[in-house]
Amino acid sequence: SRASQRSTRPWDGRLLAQVELGRPGDLDRAIAGAQRAFEVMRRLPAHHRRTILLAAADGLRRDRAGFGKIMADDAGKPITLALGEVDRAIATFTIAAEELRHFGGDLPPADVDPRGEPFVALTRRCPVGPIAAIAPFNFPLNLVVHKVAPAIAVGSSVVLKVPPQAPLAAFRLASLLAEAGLPEGALQVLHLPIPVAERLATDPAFAMLSFTGSPAVGWHLKALAGRKRVVLELGGNAAAVVHSDAADLPEVAARIAWGAFAYAGQVCIKVQRLLVHAPLYRRFVRMVVAATRTLKVGDPSDPATVVGPLIDDGSADRVQAWIREAVREGARPLLRGRRRQRLVAPTILEHVHHDSKVSCREVFGPVLTVAPYDTWDEALRLVNDSEFGLQAGIFTTDAARVFEAWQQLEVGGVVVNDIPTVRLDHLPYGGVKSSGFGREGLQEAMREMSEPRLLLWRTGARR
Repeated sequence: SRASQRSTRPWDGRLLAQVELGRPGDLDRAIAGAQRAFEVMRRLPAHHRRTILLAAADGLRRDRAGFGKIMADDAGKPITLALGEVDRAIATFTIAAEELRHFGGDLPPADVDPRGEPFVALTRRCPVGPIAAIAPFNFPLNLVVHKVAPAIAVGSSVVLKVPPQAPLAAFRLASLLAEAGLPEGALQVLHLPIPVAERLATDPAFAMLSFTGSPAVGWHLKALAGRKRVVLELGGNAAAVVHSDAADLPEVAARIAWGAFAYAGQVCIKVQRLLVHAPLYRRFVRMVVAATRTLKVGDPSDPATVVGPLIDDGSADRVQAWIREAVREGARPLLRGRRRQRLVAPTILEHVHHDSKVSCREVFGPVLTVAPYDTWDEALRLVNDSEFGLQAGIFTTDAARVFEAWQQLEVGGVVVNDIPTVRLDHLPYGGVKSSGFGREGLQEAMREMSEPRLLLWRTGARR
Protein backbone atom coordinates (compact mmCIF):
# COMPACT_ATOMS: atom_id res chain seq x y z
CA SER A 1 0.00 0.00 0.00
CA ARG A 2 1.05 3.58 -0.61
CA ALA A 3 2.47 5.68 2.21
CA SER A 4 0.35 8.69 3.09
CA GLN A 5 0.36 11.65 5.44
CA ARG A 6 -2.49 12.98 7.54
CA SER A 7 -3.49 16.57 6.80
CA THR A 8 -5.08 17.99 9.94
CA ARG A 9 -6.40 21.32 11.18
CA PRO A 10 -3.72 23.14 13.21
CA TRP A 11 -6.52 24.58 15.35
CA ASP A 12 -7.95 21.34 16.74
CA GLY A 13 -6.15 18.44 15.06
CA ARG A 14 -9.23 17.29 13.14
CA LEU A 15 -8.40 15.11 10.15
CA LEU A 16 -8.99 16.80 6.79
CA ALA A 17 -7.47 14.31 4.35
CA GLN A 18 -5.00 11.50 3.83
CA VAL A 19 -2.51 12.70 1.21
CA GLU A 20 -0.53 10.07 -0.66
CA LEU A 21 3.24 10.51 -0.70
CA GLY A 22 4.81 10.49 -4.13
CA ARG A 23 7.31 7.76 -4.94
CA PRO A 24 10.29 7.94 -7.31
CA GLY A 25 8.18 6.45 -10.09
CA ASP A 26 5.55 9.14 -9.62
CA LEU A 27 8.19 11.81 -10.06
CA ASP A 28 9.54 10.01 -13.15
CA ARG A 29 6.09 10.15 -14.71
CA ALA A 30 5.61 13.78 -13.68
CA ILE A 31 8.92 14.77 -15.27
CA ALA A 32 8.07 12.96 -18.49
CA GLY A 33 4.65 14.59 -18.52
CA ALA A 34 6.15 18.03 -17.89
CA GLN A 35 8.59 17.56 -20.77
CA ARG A 36 5.75 16.63 -23.13
CA ALA A 37 3.62 19.50 -21.87
CA PHE A 38 6.49 21.94 -22.33
CA GLU A 39 6.50 21.22 -26.06
CA VAL A 40 2.78 22.06 -26.11
CA MET A 41 3.07 25.14 -23.91
CA ARG A 42 5.97 26.73 -25.77
CA ARG A 43 3.92 26.59 -28.99
CA LEU A 44 0.70 27.81 -27.41
CA PRO A 45 -0.23 31.27 -28.76
CA ALA A 46 0.04 34.12 -26.29
CA HIS A 47 -3.68 34.85 -26.48
CA HIS A 48 -4.41 31.24 -25.48
CA ARG A 49 -2.08 31.44 -22.48
CA ARG A 50 -3.67 34.75 -21.50
CA THR A 51 -7.13 33.18 -21.71
CA ILE A 52 -6.03 30.39 -19.34
CA LEU A 53 -4.68 32.91 -16.82
CA LEU A 54 -7.86 34.98 -16.87
CA ALA A 55 -10.01 31.85 -16.62
CA ALA A 56 -8.01 30.80 -13.56
CA ALA A 57 -8.63 34.21 -11.98
CA ASP A 58 -12.35 33.83 -12.71
CA GLY A 59 -12.36 30.34 -11.21
CA LEU A 60 -10.77 31.59 -8.01
CA ARG A 61 -13.27 34.43 -7.87
CA ARG A 62 -16.15 31.95 -8.08
CA ASP A 63 -14.61 29.63 -5.49
CA ARG A 64 -13.27 32.36 -3.18
CA ALA A 65 -15.07 31.04 -0.12
CA GLY A 66 -13.98 27.46 -0.78
CA PHE A 67 -10.30 28.32 -1.12
CA GLY A 68 -10.49 30.58 1.92
CA LYS A 69 -11.95 27.76 4.02
CA ILE A 70 -9.30 25.31 2.82
CA MET A 71 -6.52 27.64 3.99
CA ALA A 72 -8.23 28.39 7.30
CA ASP A 73 -8.61 24.65 7.91
CA ASP A 74 -5.38 23.27 6.45
CA ALA A 75 -2.92 26.09 7.24
CA GLY A 76 -4.63 27.58 10.31
CA LYS A 77 -4.75 30.95 8.57
CA PRO A 78 -7.41 33.27 10.05
CA ILE A 79 -10.30 33.28 7.59
CA THR A 80 -10.19 37.02 6.92
CA LEU A 81 -6.50 36.73 6.01
CA ALA A 82 -7.18 33.59 3.98
CA LEU A 83 -9.84 35.34 1.91
CA GLY A 84 -7.39 38.20 1.41
CA GLU A 85 -4.89 35.68 0.08
CA VAL A 86 -7.45 34.41 -2.43
CA ASP A 87 -7.95 38.00 -3.59
CA ARG A 88 -4.19 38.38 -4.02
CA ALA A 89 -4.02 35.14 -6.02
CA ILE A 90 -6.80 36.42 -8.29
CA ALA A 91 -4.78 39.60 -8.81
CA THR A 92 -1.60 37.60 -9.44
CA PHE A 93 -3.21 35.61 -12.27
CA THR A 94 -4.74 38.80 -13.68
CA ILE A 95 -1.46 40.73 -13.56
CA ALA A 96 0.35 37.82 -15.23
CA ALA A 97 -2.21 37.96 -18.05
CA GLU A 98 -1.60 41.69 -18.44
CA GLU A 99 2.19 41.33 -18.29
CA LEU A 100 1.91 38.79 -21.09
CA ARG A 101 0.52 41.50 -23.37
CA HIS A 102 3.75 43.51 -23.02
CA PHE A 103 6.27 40.72 -22.49
CA GLY A 104 8.19 39.50 -25.45
CA GLY A 105 10.81 40.94 -27.70
CA ASP A 106 12.73 44.03 -28.62
CA LEU A 107 14.14 45.73 -31.69
CA PRO A 108 17.66 46.77 -30.68
CA PRO A 109 19.66 48.85 -33.16
CA ALA A 110 22.13 46.60 -34.97
CA ASP A 111 24.03 49.53 -36.45
CA VAL A 112 25.55 50.66 -33.15
CA ASP A 113 28.41 48.54 -34.47
CA PRO A 114 29.38 49.65 -38.02
CA ARG A 115 29.42 46.00 -39.04
CA GLY A 116 25.74 45.86 -38.16
CA GLU A 117 24.57 48.35 -40.82
CA PRO A 118 23.25 45.68 -43.20
CA PHE A 119 21.43 43.84 -40.40
CA VAL A 120 18.13 44.04 -38.59
CA ALA A 121 18.23 42.71 -35.03
CA LEU A 122 15.25 41.32 -33.14
CA THR A 123 15.01 39.55 -29.82
CA ARG A 124 12.24 37.45 -28.36
CA ARG A 125 12.01 35.81 -24.97
CA CYS A 126 11.68 32.03 -24.99
CA PRO A 127 10.91 29.75 -22.04
CA VAL A 128 14.00 28.09 -20.59
CA GLY A 129 12.30 24.74 -20.04
CA PRO A 130 10.27 22.86 -17.44
CA ILE A 131 10.24 24.47 -14.00
CA ALA A 132 10.64 22.69 -10.66
CA ALA A 133 8.81 24.56 -7.91
CA ILE A 134 8.68 24.17 -4.14
CA ALA A 135 6.17 26.22 -2.14
CA PRO A 136 5.78 26.91 1.61
CA PHE A 137 2.82 26.38 3.92
CA ASN A 138 2.26 29.97 5.01
CA PHE A 139 0.83 31.25 1.71
CA PRO A 140 -0.30 27.92 0.28
CA LEU A 141 -2.26 29.50 -2.57
CA ASN A 142 -0.69 32.80 -3.61
CA LEU A 143 2.93 31.65 -3.42
CA VAL A 144 2.00 28.67 -5.58
CA VAL A 145 0.35 31.05 -8.04
CA HIS A 146 3.54 33.15 -8.03
CA LYS A 147 5.35 30.15 -9.50
CA VAL A 148 2.63 28.79 -11.76
CA ALA A 149 1.23 32.01 -13.30
CA PRO A 150 4.54 33.34 -14.71
CA ALA A 151 5.37 29.87 -16.01
CA ILE A 152 2.07 29.74 -17.90
CA ALA A 153 2.65 33.27 -19.16
CA VAL A 154 6.04 32.46 -20.70
CA GLY A 155 4.88 29.08 -22.04
CA SER A 156 6.43 26.62 -19.62
CA SER A 157 5.37 23.60 -17.57
CA VAL A 158 5.76 23.10 -13.81
CA VAL A 159 6.25 20.22 -11.40
CA LEU A 160 5.25 21.50 -7.97
CA LYS A 161 6.10 20.03 -4.58
CA VAL A 162 3.33 20.97 -2.17
CA PRO A 163 4.05 22.09 1.40
CA PRO A 164 3.58 18.98 3.58
CA GLN A 165 2.01 21.01 6.40
CA ALA A 166 -0.73 22.48 4.16
CA PRO A 167 -1.01 20.68 0.81
CA LEU A 168 -4.71 20.94 -0.01
CA ALA A 169 -4.94 24.39 -1.64
CA ALA A 170 -2.34 23.47 -4.27
CA PHE A 171 -4.20 20.29 -5.26
CA ARG A 172 -7.44 22.24 -5.56
CA LEU A 173 -5.68 24.88 -7.67
CA ALA A 174 -4.40 22.19 -10.05
CA SER A 175 -7.98 21.03 -10.64
CA LEU A 176 -9.11 24.60 -11.21
CA LEU A 177 -6.36 25.18 -13.79
CA ALA A 178 -7.31 22.01 -15.65
CA GLU A 179 -10.86 23.34 -15.85
CA ALA A 180 -9.43 26.67 -17.06
CA GLY A 181 -7.93 24.92 -20.08
CA LEU A 182 -4.33 24.34 -19.01
CA PRO A 183 -2.92 21.55 -21.21
CA GLU A 184 -2.50 18.13 -19.64
CA GLY A 185 0.78 17.79 -17.76
CA ALA A 186 1.55 21.50 -17.69
CA LEU A 187 1.10 21.52 -13.91
CA GLN A 188 1.99 18.38 -11.97
CA VAL A 189 1.37 18.60 -8.22
CA LEU A 190 3.04 16.06 -5.93
CA HIS A 191 3.50 15.50 -2.21
CA LEU A 192 7.12 14.32 -2.13
CA PRO A 193 9.26 13.09 0.77
CA ILE A 194 12.59 14.91 1.05
CA PRO A 195 14.87 12.27 -0.55
CA VAL A 196 12.63 12.17 -3.63
CA ALA A 197 12.10 15.94 -3.65
CA GLU A 198 15.84 16.59 -3.97
CA ARG A 199 15.55 15.42 -7.58
CA LEU A 200 13.73 18.67 -8.31
CA ALA A 201 17.15 20.28 -7.84
CA THR A 202 19.33 17.59 -9.37
CA ASP A 203 17.37 16.28 -12.35
CA PRO A 204 18.63 17.85 -15.61
CA ALA A 205 15.12 17.69 -17.09
CA PHE A 206 14.35 20.86 -15.15
CA ALA A 207 15.78 24.09 -16.50
CA MET A 208 15.02 26.05 -13.33
CA LEU A 209 14.24 25.60 -9.65
CA SER A 210 11.96 28.13 -7.93
CA PHE A 211 12.04 27.63 -4.16
CA THR A 212 10.34 29.44 -1.31
CA GLY A 213 11.09 28.20 2.18
CA SER A 214 13.75 28.01 4.85
CA PRO A 215 17.31 29.26 4.24
CA ALA A 216 18.91 25.95 5.23
CA VAL A 217 16.90 23.94 2.71
CA GLY A 218 17.08 26.59 0.00
CA TRP A 219 20.85 26.95 0.02
CA HIS A 220 21.25 23.16 0.21
CA LEU A 221 19.13 22.71 -2.91
CA LYS A 222 21.02 25.46 -4.72
CA ALA A 223 24.26 23.60 -4.03
CA LEU A 224 22.72 20.51 -5.63
CA ALA A 225 21.24 22.31 -8.63
CA GLY A 226 24.29 22.35 -10.86
CA ARG A 227 23.80 24.35 -14.05
CA LYS A 228 20.09 25.04 -13.74
CA ARG A 229 18.72 28.45 -12.90
CA VAL A 230 17.72 28.91 -9.28
CA VAL A 231 15.53 31.50 -7.57
CA LEU A 232 15.38 31.35 -3.78
CA GLU A 233 12.95 33.32 -1.62
CA LEU A 234 14.03 32.55 1.91
CA GLY A 235 13.60 33.83 5.43
CA GLY A 236 14.15 37.07 7.27
CA ASN A 237 13.98 38.87 10.59
CA ALA A 238 12.60 42.13 9.26
CA ALA A 239 13.03 45.37 11.16
CA ALA A 240 10.73 48.36 11.43
CA VAL A 241 12.29 51.72 12.36
CA VAL A 242 10.12 54.44 13.92
CA HIS A 243 11.72 57.89 14.09
CA SER A 244 10.43 60.67 16.30
CA ASP A 245 9.08 62.64 13.33
CA ALA A 246 6.77 59.79 12.25
CA ALA A 247 3.18 60.86 11.65
CA ASP A 248 0.04 59.40 13.27
CA LEU A 249 1.73 57.31 15.95
CA PRO A 250 -1.42 55.43 17.05
CA GLU A 251 -1.92 54.18 13.49
CA VAL A 252 1.79 53.29 13.23
CA ALA A 253 1.56 51.32 16.49
CA ALA A 254 -1.49 49.44 15.22
CA ARG A 255 0.31 48.58 11.97
CA ILE A 256 3.39 47.39 13.87
CA ALA A 257 1.25 45.14 16.07
CA TRP A 258 -0.56 43.69 13.06
CA GLY A 259 2.69 43.19 11.12
CA ALA A 260 4.29 41.41 14.06
CA PHE A 261 1.46 39.07 15.02
CA ALA A 262 -1.02 38.51 12.17
CA TYR A 263 -1.17 34.81 11.28
CA ALA A 264 0.86 34.18 14.45
CA GLY A 265 3.88 35.81 12.81
CA GLN A 266 4.25 33.04 10.22
CA VAL A 267 5.29 35.47 7.50
CA CYS A 268 8.85 35.88 6.25
CA ILE A 269 8.51 39.69 6.24
CA LYS A 270 6.69 39.96 9.57
CA VAL A 271 7.92 42.69 11.92
CA GLN A 272 10.38 40.82 14.14
CA ARG A 273 12.59 43.70 15.31
CA LEU A 274 11.21 47.12 16.26
CA LEU A 275 13.69 49.98 16.57
CA VAL A 276 12.35 53.24 18.05
CA HIS A 277 14.03 56.64 18.31
CA ALA A 278 15.05 57.07 21.96
CA PRO A 279 13.01 60.23 22.70
CA LEU A 280 9.89 58.36 21.61
CA TYR A 281 10.75 54.89 22.87
CA ARG A 282 8.78 54.44 26.11
CA ARG A 283 5.63 56.16 24.90
CA PHE A 284 5.55 54.38 21.56
CA VAL A 285 6.30 50.92 22.94
CA ARG A 286 3.39 51.31 25.37
CA MET A 287 1.21 52.11 22.36
CA VAL A 288 2.39 48.96 20.56
CA VAL A 289 1.70 46.80 23.61
CA ALA A 290 -1.78 48.33 23.90
CA ALA A 291 -2.45 47.77 20.19
CA THR A 292 -1.29 44.17 20.46
CA ARG A 293 -3.71 43.50 23.30
CA THR A 294 -6.59 44.40 20.98
CA LEU A 295 -5.72 41.66 18.46
CA LYS A 296 -8.10 38.72 18.69
CA VAL A 297 -6.33 35.44 19.35
CA GLY A 298 -8.13 32.19 18.66
CA ASP A 299 -10.11 30.11 16.18
CA PRO A 300 -9.07 30.83 12.57
CA SER A 301 -12.65 30.29 11.39
CA ASP A 302 -13.74 33.42 13.32
CA PRO A 303 -13.64 36.47 10.99
CA ALA A 304 -12.41 38.62 13.90
CA THR A 305 -9.35 36.45 14.61
CA VAL A 306 -5.95 37.89 13.69
CA VAL A 307 -3.63 35.53 15.61
CA GLY A 308 -4.38 31.87 15.01
CA PRO A 309 -2.45 28.70 15.84
CA LEU A 310 1.08 27.89 14.80
CA ILE A 311 1.25 25.32 12.05
CA ASP A 312 2.32 22.36 14.22
CA ASP A 313 3.40 21.32 17.69
CA GLY A 314 7.08 21.51 16.79
CA SER A 315 6.76 25.16 15.81
CA ALA A 316 4.93 26.01 19.03
CA ASP A 317 7.56 24.17 21.08
CA ARG A 318 10.40 25.98 19.28
CA VAL A 319 8.90 29.46 19.69
CA GLN A 320 8.32 28.90 23.39
CA ALA A 321 11.86 27.57 23.83
CA TRP A 322 13.33 30.63 22.10
CA ILE A 323 11.29 32.96 24.32
CA ARG A 324 12.46 31.16 27.47
CA GLU A 325 16.06 31.28 26.25
CA ALA A 326 15.85 35.04 25.62
CA VAL A 327 14.44 35.65 29.10
CA ARG A 328 17.21 33.56 30.67
CA GLU A 329 19.71 35.70 28.79
CA GLY A 330 18.25 38.90 30.24
CA ALA A 331 15.29 39.86 28.04
CA ARG A 332 12.37 41.56 29.77
CA PRO A 333 8.85 40.58 28.67
CA LEU A 334 6.57 43.57 28.15
CA LEU A 335 3.85 41.16 27.07
CA ARG A 336 4.12 37.41 27.63
CA GLY A 337 1.84 35.21 25.61
CA ARG A 338 0.39 32.05 27.11
CA ARG A 339 0.21 28.80 25.15
CA ARG A 340 -2.80 26.58 24.61
CA GLN A 341 -1.89 23.61 22.40
CA ARG A 342 -0.62 25.20 19.15
CA LEU A 343 -1.96 28.63 20.01
CA VAL A 344 0.77 30.95 21.34
CA ALA A 345 -0.39 34.46 22.19
CA PRO A 346 1.81 37.48 21.29
CA THR A 347 5.04 38.12 23.20
CA ILE A 348 6.94 41.44 23.22
CA LEU A 349 10.50 41.50 24.60
CA GLU A 350 12.98 44.29 25.33
CA HIS A 351 16.63 44.16 26.44
CA VAL A 352 17.11 41.23 24.08
CA HIS A 353 20.68 40.06 23.62
CA HIS A 354 21.83 40.38 20.01
CA ASP A 355 22.74 36.70 19.83
CA SER A 356 19.40 35.47 21.19
CA LYS A 357 17.58 33.38 18.60
CA VAL A 358 14.49 35.61 18.76
CA SER A 359 16.69 38.45 17.50
CA CYS A 360 19.29 37.01 15.16
CA ARG A 361 17.31 34.17 13.58
CA GLU A 362 13.92 33.97 11.90
CA VAL A 363 11.42 33.34 14.68
CA PHE A 364 8.44 32.67 12.36
CA GLY A 365 6.13 33.09 15.30
CA PRO A 366 4.29 35.66 17.45
CA VAL A 367 7.34 37.37 18.97
CA LEU A 368 8.46 41.00 18.68
CA THR A 369 11.70 42.44 20.05
CA VAL A 370 11.93 46.18 20.79
CA ALA A 371 14.95 48.43 21.29
CA PRO A 372 15.78 52.16 21.24
CA TYR A 373 18.32 53.94 19.06
CA ASP A 374 19.89 57.39 19.38
CA THR A 375 20.71 58.40 15.80
CA TRP A 376 19.46 57.52 12.32
CA ASP A 377 22.89 56.13 11.44
CA GLU A 378 22.66 53.82 14.44
CA ALA A 379 19.20 52.67 13.36
CA LEU A 380 20.44 51.76 9.89
CA ARG A 381 23.42 49.94 11.38
CA LEU A 382 21.13 47.91 13.65
CA VAL A 383 18.87 46.95 10.74
CA ASN A 384 21.90 45.75 8.78
CA ASP A 385 23.33 43.84 11.75
CA SER A 386 21.66 40.65 10.58
CA GLU A 387 22.48 37.72 8.34
CA PHE A 388 19.14 38.35 6.61
CA GLY A 389 18.04 41.08 4.24
CA LEU A 390 14.52 40.65 2.88
CA GLN A 391 12.62 43.89 3.59
CA ALA A 392 12.64 46.75 6.10
CA GLY A 393 10.05 49.34 7.07
CA ILE A 394 10.89 52.91 8.07
CA PHE A 395 8.57 55.55 9.51
CA THR A 396 9.78 59.11 8.98
CA THR A 397 8.65 62.27 7.20
CA ASP A 398 12.18 63.34 6.27
CA ALA A 399 13.02 62.70 2.61
CA ALA A 400 16.77 62.79 3.27
CA ARG A 401 16.42 59.97 5.79
CA VAL A 402 14.30 57.99 3.32
CA PHE A 403 16.90 58.19 0.56
CA GLU A 404 19.74 57.45 2.97
CA ALA A 405 17.91 54.31 4.13
CA TRP A 406 17.19 53.27 0.54
CA GLN A 407 20.90 53.58 -0.22
CA GLN A 408 22.31 52.06 2.95
CA LEU A 409 19.96 49.26 4.00
CA GLU A 410 21.07 45.78 2.93
CA VAL A 411 17.63 44.48 1.99
CA GLY A 412 15.65 43.64 -1.11
CA GLY A 413 13.02 46.31 -0.42
CA VAL A 414 12.47 49.36 1.79
CA VAL A 415 8.88 50.25 2.71
CA VAL A 416 8.38 53.88 3.78
CA ASN A 417 5.71 54.81 6.32
CA ASP A 418 4.41 51.27 6.50
CA ILE A 419 5.52 47.89 7.78
CA PRO A 420 7.98 45.61 5.96
CA THR A 421 5.15 43.06 5.76
CA VAL A 422 3.73 44.90 2.74
CA ARG A 423 4.23 43.11 -0.58
CA LEU A 424 2.68 44.19 -3.87
CA ASP A 425 2.52 41.16 -6.12
CA HIS A 426 3.51 42.83 -9.40
CA LEU A 427 6.72 44.38 -8.03
CA PRO A 428 10.18 42.80 -7.64
CA TYR A 429 10.45 40.81 -4.43
CA GLY A 430 13.37 38.97 -2.90
CA GLY A 431 16.26 39.28 -0.52
CA VAL A 432 20.00 39.63 -0.13
CA LYS A 433 22.48 37.88 2.14
CA SER A 434 20.84 34.73 3.60
CA SER A 435 17.36 35.86 2.53
CA GLY A 436 17.49 34.77 -1.06
CA PHE A 437 18.89 34.65 -4.55
CA GLY A 438 17.16 36.21 -7.56
CA ARG A 439 13.77 37.90 -7.58
CA GLU A 440 10.09 37.06 -7.78
CA GLY A 441 7.20 39.33 -8.71
CA LEU A 442 5.40 38.68 -11.99
CA GLN A 443 7.65 40.53 -14.42
CA GLU A 444 10.84 39.44 -12.66
CA ALA A 445 9.71 35.81 -12.50
CA MET A 446 8.79 35.82 -16.18
CA ARG A 447 12.28 37.08 -17.00
CA GLU A 448 13.86 34.42 -14.78
CA MET A 449 11.80 31.70 -16.50
CA SER A 450 12.73 32.84 -20.01
CA GLU A 451 15.78 33.91 -21.97
CA PRO A 452 16.37 36.24 -24.90
CA ARG A 453 16.89 34.71 -28.33
CA LEU A 454 18.47 36.89 -30.99
CA LEU A 455 17.50 37.04 -34.66
CA LEU A 456 20.17 38.82 -36.72
CA TRP A 457 18.88 39.24 -40.26
CA ARG A 458 21.05 40.56 -43.06
CA THR A 459 18.82 42.69 -45.27
CA GLY A 460 21.41 44.90 -46.96
CA ALA A 461 24.22 44.31 -49.40
CA ARG A 462 27.53 42.85 -48.28
CA ARG A 463 30.41 45.29 -48.17
